[in-house]
Amino acid sequence: MPEESNILTGTVDSVVYQNGENGYTVLRLDTGEEEPVTVVGCIPGVAPGETLTARGSWTHHPSYGPQFKAEVARRSIPVEVKAIFDYLASGVVKGVGMSTARKLVEEFGEDALNVLEHHPEKLTAIKGITQKRAQSMGEAFRLQMSMRRLLDFLTEHGLDPQLGMPLYRRFGDLALERIQADPYLLTDGELSVAFGQADELAMELGFEGDHPRRVEAGVLFTLQHNLDNGHTFLPRGKLLQAAGTLLGLTDGDTLEEALVKLTSRGAVVEDRVAGEEACYLKEYYEAETHVAQRVSAMSESELYPPEKLDALIDKIEGHQGITYAPLQREAISVAGRRQIILLTGGPGTGKTTTLRGVLELFESMDLEVALAAPTGRAAKRLGELCSAEGYTIHRLLETRFDEKNGQLIFAHNEDNPLKADVVIVDETSMVDILLMSALLSALREDCRLVLVGDPDQLPSVGAGNLLSDLLRCGRVPTVRLTEVFRQAAQSAIIRSAHQVNEGKPPELKNGLGSDVFFLRRPDPASAEETIVELVSKRLPENMGIPAGQIQVLSPTRKYDGGTGSLNRMLQAAVNPPGEDKGERKFGPFIFRQGDRVMQVKNNYDVMWKSPDGTQAGMGVFNGDIGRILEVDNRRELITVDFEGRVVEYSPDMLGELEPAYAVTVHKSQGSEYRAVVLCAVDTVPRLLTRGVLYTAITRARELLVIVGDETVIARMTANNRQTKRYSGLRWRLAGGLS
Repeated sequence: MPEESNILTGTVDSVVYQNGENGYTVLRLDTGEEEPVTVVGCIPGVAPGETLTARGSWTHHPSYGPQFKAEVARRSIPVEVKAIFDYLASGVVKGVGMSTARKLVEEFGEDALNVLEHHPEKLTAIKGITQKRAQSMGEAFRLQMSMRRLLDFLTEHGLDPQLGMPLYRRFGDLALERIQADPYLLTDGELSVAFGQADELAMELGFEGDHPRRVEAGVLFTLQHNLDNGHTFLPRGKLLQAAGTLLGLTDGDTLEEALVKLTSRGAVVEDRVAGEEACYLKEYYEAETHVAQRVSAMSESELYPPEKLDALIDKIEGHQGITYAPLQREAISVAGRRQIILLTGGPGTGKTTTLRGVLELFESMDLEVALAAPTGRAAKRLGELCSAEGYTIHRLLETRFDEKNGQLIFAHNEDNPLKADVVIVDETSMVDILLMSALLSALREDCRLVLVGDPDQLPSVGAGNLLSDLLRCGRVPTVRLTEVFRQAAQSAIIRSAHQVNEGKPPELKNGLGSDVFFLRRPDPASAEETIVELVSKRLPENMGIPAGQIQVLSPTRKYDGGTGSLNRMLQAAVNPPGEDKGERKFGPFIFRQGDRVMQVKNNYDVMWKSPDGTQAGMGVFNGDIGRILEVDNRRELITVDFEGRVVEYSPDMLGELEPAYAVTVHKSQGSEYRAVVLCAVDTVPRLLTRGVLYTAITRARELLVIVGDETVIARMTANNRQTKRYSGLRWRLAGGLS
């Protein structure tokens, strides 16, 4: 093996593995030493015979020994006849195999590749190659060269070469030309390059600071960036001020001119909302107005109720063996008479019982019902509660990935609506404005919609303030359950949740029969040690709760007491290394067979299969939690089971996975766990809020253990600050449509 170095140069001897979608490659490189060395990295389209110069670092593979991990790779077209033959014979050019490769080098020698790219008509001099085939071979080679030049360009400017494949999917052989003309295209869609990186590239290509395209891109990026803060729009003044700060521009006229141009071509939509000059990205304006229009129409729709509705509800009561509280009965009655209903309430108020009654009512009316929720765990729980199959909203709508523009699309829409007569959606607080618009688009005009949620939980990660806006507009038929039933009130978890919601710190007294315990550990290091002991020993041994049914929550990812630190400690205690466990290091993480992991990015085009292989589908989504079934270092694959959806991860996909022994409270939304251990130690104030504490408490089904500082709990309870979200939905629903 060569001495360790950051630079490696040689000729590609063979390609062991290559992922055509993302370019991840394993190859053998002849560096002039006795044995070729293994190089891994993103090197799309590489073929034997090419000269390769790679910059990176040496790693040690547990099965295959030393490997060179290429961060950047530069390739050169082969110039010697043998190398040219090896290159063409590898099949890298469509329509050229070993036999044709031999004829090409015999006929044209070192000029063979030049003829292929620039003078394919000369190929007809070879017996058996028609003019049509010659043109086809030339076109295939030109496309190959386009990808090569694109990758060389990305590498030269310090950009991730993995951008090559999505760029090529979107722009084809014009990708390099398009990016050179407009580097800010890199900030769009699935490319999602940071604005600073695209801006730096633009400066290198000669763009001036006040170049119109730069200013327009800055305005668009400001709107896109604030989607992550939940805003569907920004007031005009705030938008221009923030964009000016981003771009380092103080010339208001230049910014105004850019906004006018964006508005004139429809990229930005301006509308007056509740006295504000609101600026939207087109997609979000259309989604918000569509939701407002459709929900308004559904809210006004009075349907013919089934005959003798009250008697029918009495019959359902008898089936369930209960007597409904007045508000529960009202909710079922409203569901029978209206096209849309919003059912809300905190824990212990009977939402599940009411929902079962609503479902039985619809079944008695011979209506086809679809159950849906934003996350897989929430959908599964909804299905279990209602004794029917629950779907994620993405799966219900049949998510697809449009390779042309890198956008998420749905099979079900206005032109192909769902067959369901009723759609029931749980955990509506997690639904953002785009997903709600997509769902409404897929409903038939006469389809009923039941939205269920807890308004005191955290709002959606995506843009919008959907549940709050629907509740506060005063237009959507709503039943809010408020009575905490006696049996539920016996649970300290439920009492604690309602106390926090009322601004009162939960009772932190450990008593016999309680399902809430508090362990005082003001020091973060001590809190972490106690949490590890609870998960690995005390709760499994003393309370019979396996570690796999315990979820550790923290308000933060970083700092002491954050999920990063906790995951490392919990993995070591709960799933230590073993000779029978495969493992793989990736970045700061070690992924080991048996680990609990979370998908942290929506991936719409990854395929999953059921464990028995009888079912398959597309898509794994941000927040999905699974378990590593196998780490196959020979095939470079990690297999994860997301509760019945088995996905294989190649090395380039591992950036989408994180350990999930501990997750943030935000990431836990939509899930419920048998036992929750909450780390409550001091951290950044914006994360220590009542909403975070309430959401954490309500994730626990049987047991909640809070470890930390009671003063932190008190501060969280008192801090009811809610970050303002700019959304026009409430205003539109309340009458702003007219």
